[in-house]
Amino acid sequence: MKPTLLFIDDDPRAGELMLRFCADAPYGCRAFQDPAAALAWFREHGADIVVTDLKMPGLSGLELLEVLRREAPEVPVIMVTGYASVDSAMEAMKRGATDFIKKPYDMEELGLLVEKTLERARLRRENMLLRRQLSDERARFGMIGRGQAMQKVFHTIGKIADIRCHVIIQGESGTGKELAARAIHTSGSGAERPFVVIDCGSLTDTLLESELFGHEKGAFTGAVGTKQGLLEAASGGTVFLDEICNISDAMQTKLMRVVQEQQVTRVGGVRPTAIDVRFIAATNRNLDQMVREGRFRHDLYHRLNVVTINLPPLREHPEDVPLLVRHFIDHFNAQYHREVQGFDADSMQRLLGYDWPGNVRELRNLVERHIALADGPVLTLEGLAGSEATGAIDYDLPTLETLERRYLLKVLDHFEGNREKTARALGINKSTLWRKLQHYESGGG
Repeated sequence: MKPTLLFIDDDPRAGELMLRFCADAPYGCRAFQDPAAALAWFREHGADIVVTDLKMPGLSGLELLEVLRREAPEVPVIMVTGYASVDSAMEAMKRGATDFIKKPYDMEELGLLVEKTLERARLRRENMLLRRQLSDERARFGMIGRGQAMQKVFHTIGKIADIRCHVIIQGESGTGKELAARAIHTSGSGAERPFVVIDCGSLTDTLLESELFGHEKGAFTGAVGTKQGLLEAASGGTVFLDEICNISDAMQTKLMRVVQEQQVTRVGGVRPTAIDVRFIAATNRNLDQMVREGRFRHDLYHRLNVVTINLPPLREHPEDVPLLVRHFIDHFNAQYHREVQGFDADSMQRLLGYDWPGNVRELRNLVERHIALADGPVLTLEGLAGSEATGAIDYDLPTLETLERRYLLKVLDHFEGNREKTARALGINKSTLWRKLQHYESGGG
């Protein structure tokens, strides 16, 4: 249904002109000369926006404004004044008018002001609803998603949160695998216990073994003291093995024994130490297929694969895009000290129709970019339907750092998350790649 504009002016010619103008407008119009009659009609039928003259006999525009602010504070009111006094316009704004326009006005100018005001009112209503929904979502697992695909994920998380079984989380890059792992950990009774993240693709076998298992003094060159491993430190809690598909066959063998026996032996040591760790492994590749192809050990896979959670790509739950957009707008408004209300209706439709190859991470970056460059409270989408959608990385003349990030992520995606191959293709070592990815994940670039 078209929004309804209630127009009030004691000059009958103004009302007739407004009715003719609204015949082709995206909103309907009811025009009144008598403000009391207009108020009675409003109380019975309501309206989406009110445009009223300031000086009228019987009931002035300011008096009408006071009544509307008491009875319908959410309805925007535009004040029309034939007096060039800034004081009268400012008084109307102080009493709650949304905006004002001076006579004589151009109908196109008034029409644009009405459309802009209606769009902002729509965003306010939508934001109130979305924020209530976000509050409900965050109260559960700190994750966002009201669609069926994400509800299935939440149902599984709820069932296993207090069961210390091992879990495999699979999903495309950018779907939020670490967030899901944290949700499993923090929604259970052991939320106060350690949650340790291990990036399996960022370290060589030697460094990974030392980090996981610890080492004794003198175990290798540079081991000047005894070091407790991350698995010991995480005992009683959860270890998140990110991109587990990137570890070598030798490390898979050692890790399988730890998962099975729940004990570790430090590098250079002889005495095992008992641990109590729940392992959550994540990958953006199909581990079951890798096992069938002999590229991942079946024994480790079956030890870890007590429960599998498949995170859906964003294109499979587009109904969650508005909630995610609202969440990211609130986040980046706070970070950049902005007061952005949201995207206009056409832009939101384009966001809903996009297939999001970079998933939630891509949506987050898009919202951040638009807020950083925002000129006003309503955002208009740029770039999505053009070369950005076809995979170009320089569609919007980015900074060198942003361009580097996009290219790095594009190469990483090409090699299916394999950081060793990505680093080799980029001509950098894995530790440099890891540092860059950590920088981007923390909001840099």
